[in-house]
Amino acid sequence: MSPKSRIPAPDPGDTWVPRPRRRQTPLGILRHAATFLGSSVLGGVLLAGLILPGAGAVGLGAKNGAEGFESIPDDFKTPPLTQATQIYDAEGGLIAKVYERDRTVLTAEQMSPLIRKAQVDIEDARFYEHGAVDLKGVLRAITKNAESGAAVQGASTLTQQYVKNVNVEMAGDDPVAVHEAQRKTLGRKIQELRYAIKLEEDLSKEQILTNYLNITFYGHQAYGIQAASQRYFSKDAKDLTLPEAAMLAGLVQNPSQYDPKLHPVAAQKRRDTVLDKMVENKHITAEQAKEAKATPLGLNYRDPQNGCITAQAGMGFFCDYVRHVVKQDPAFGKSAAERKKLWDTGGLNIYTTLDPEKQAAAQNAVSTKVYVTDPVSAAMTMVEPGTGKILAMAQTRPYGLAKEKNQTVVNLNVDAAMGGGIGFQPGSNFKPIVAAAALEAGLPPTQQYDSPNRMDWPTMKTCDGTWKNLSKGKKDGVIPNESPSEKGPYALKQAMALSVNTYFVQMEQEIGLCAVKQMANKLGVTAKASGDPLQEVPALGLGTQEVSPLTMANVYATFAARGDYCAPLAINRITTVDGKDVPVPPARCNQVMSTDTADVVNSVLLGVTEKGGTARDLRLDDDRQIAGKTGTTDEKKSAWFTGYTGNLSGSVWLGSPGTKVPMRNIRIGGQYQAEVFGATGPGPIWQKAMSDAVRTVPDKEFTTVYIPDPVRHDPGCATPGTPPGSATCTGTPSPGTTGRPRGTNPTTGGPTTRYTPTTPPDPEDQ
Repeated sequence: MSPKSRIPAPDPGDTWVPRPRRRQTPLGILRHAATFLGSSVLGGVLLAGLILPGAGAVGLGAKNGAEGFESIPDDFKTPPLTQATQIYDAEGGLIAKVYERDRTVLTAEQMSPLIRKAQVDIEDARFYEHGAVDLKGVLRAITKNAESGAAVQGASTLTQQYVKNVNVEMAGDDPVAVHEAQRKTLGRKIQELRYAIKLEEDLSKEQILTNYLNITFYGHQAYGIQAASQRYFSKDAKDLTLPEAAMLAGLVQNPSQYDPKLHPVAAQKRRDTVLDKMVENKHITAEQAKEAKATPLGLNYRDPQNGCITAQAGMGFFCDYVRHVVKQDPAFGKSAAERKKLWDTGGLNIYTTLDPEKQAAAQNAVSTKVYVTDPVSAAMTMVEPGTGKILAMAQTRPYGLAKEKNQTVVNLNVDAAMGGGIGFQPGSNFKPIVAAAALEAGLPPTQQYDSPNRMDWPTMKTCDGTWKNLSKGKKDGVIPNESPSEKGPYALKQAMALSVNTYFVQMEQEIGLCAVKQMANKLGVTAKASGDPLQEVPALGLGTQEVSPLTMANVYATFAARGDYCAPLAINRITTVDGKDVPVPPARCNQVMSTDTADVVNSVLLGVTEKGGTARDLRLDDDRQIAGKTGTTDEKKSAWFTGYTGNLSGSVWLGSPGTKVPMRNIRIGGQYQAEVFGATGPGPIWQKAMSDAVRTVPDKEFTTVYIPDPVRHDPGCATPGTPPGSATCTGTPSPGTTGRPRGTNPTTGGPTTRYTPTTPPDPEDQ
């Protein structure tokens, strides 16, 4: 065989152009090689081969090498590759796929044999024949590069490429670290070669190839063969056809240059080059290659779908809430760094509590009752009593970054620490917390106060001292009721039904602010939505400190669960891609008030939704038993309704999160409103959402208690305390309840007759 015939034929995949050349002597080749050493990566490889003991003689695979060969970081054997995480709703529907790098790690059996053969043939045809370094390939590269006078061909083996990819992967998103991992220095090449040698000892060729196919970048945010298969052909890697496998294998050398979407001609030529290599290595026949070459690229491209922004049905905000849970709950790691690594590494299947039916009901209500272009917005959260499971989380303005489309990434349903804003004043939505604190302190359900129409804020005991009114007689030192006609005396159920401010201020004064704050803490209101501590001031009981809809929905869920408080729960289960369970925080529930107290609160709040109460018009379509409370803040800048059945609690906030728009003479959802109250703004949103949400939920009534109406007598009664309706005195029952809400008459056992007031109550309070 002549010297000419021993020179390898041009590689169809190489960017190599034949040119007239003179015959190269061995001395000439060495001279060119020496020149090449000074400027190319190959020089580092060759020099490393000279430095490492015996490496060249035995294919760089000897076990008696340098001391550094004795160990290798585990990350190189089984690298913790960044993968995509799938987030699912409670029914198993995909909410979103989130990732730092879109990748799904596969086993060898989950990959088509065609892609394994194609990748080897085009990247390192002698992969199964050499060790960490292919000396024959090195000499071949020296010859070609010497002939061309430039570094046009490298000699890195597939194992060496894999080691480099692991270094880049471990660098993460740190640009400095990535640059360092890719630097073409002699020291780095020696380290990479050491690791490659050790890998060839510790792992089989098939394991190295599998790892390589899982880590390699294929363009368009696709890392690993599974993501690439899904990106370009919308199928799993095990189902790739010959032409598809060849096209993907060809991408690795230069994903941009051979991008099939942007450069289809180049991609097809590169694919055909891979097919020729497969024929050359006898992995397919010439006839199979011919048939494959006649096939068009056949892309079924799927755009990268990354992050909560891709979630449908308004689930983006809940998706983002899940992200915050994983990054903040100690159950997922002792430190913030550990939890961030878990999320960033991904590869998780997160099964959440979100009920798609209830989510659709909530999203439909906030979207149809309030338009995205309206000056105000609405947010709603639904919680399951007794478990704390978050079943729905919706808001009018969609999740996204396009402000011109009224999108936002601020989750109005949650506290700032969980991706929300600073929250909103709940107004009278907070009053049931005061009532619960008073009942726990020993006050009776029939407790009465004179409840004047307006009064100075009284002196009150705090946890650490005393609060005093330094502005008596001045505007800031006086608390009025909403309507001039509201003046007592009132008892609890009447005051709650009409939402009488001065009643609850007097109740606060009797039990002390500390009791109110402590009850709020027990019910999950441990701080303001901003994270700032609750202030012990009398206005606390009237809802002047900002909270979120999730917080209020969970407070009322505790009433529905007869005093059993459960921390909000968003995640049911997490598994890794290989089916292993990741520990998740369990339901955290505890009894924070007696069942008797909760039963009284439920009975009182039933009166709010009955005739005479501020929410009397908010009955559900199936007329099941409901309880709840309205709330409106000063100047009508925020309005609330939080209501519940025996097995579902929902809280709706309505307002402007930024500019604090007064909701007077305003058009919302196409309807003009002269003045917005809790019952007229957020109330109908709650009513629509809950009516749809409970259609498939069994009816569950509350355990109620009999609360007698207070005895009231006319001024002309001969005997004070004479019962209403007697021959000598005409009394007026308390508006809002009948004593046994939605229960039975304690005397006859028959259905209770609801009381219809002669004059409708004022619609709302402060």
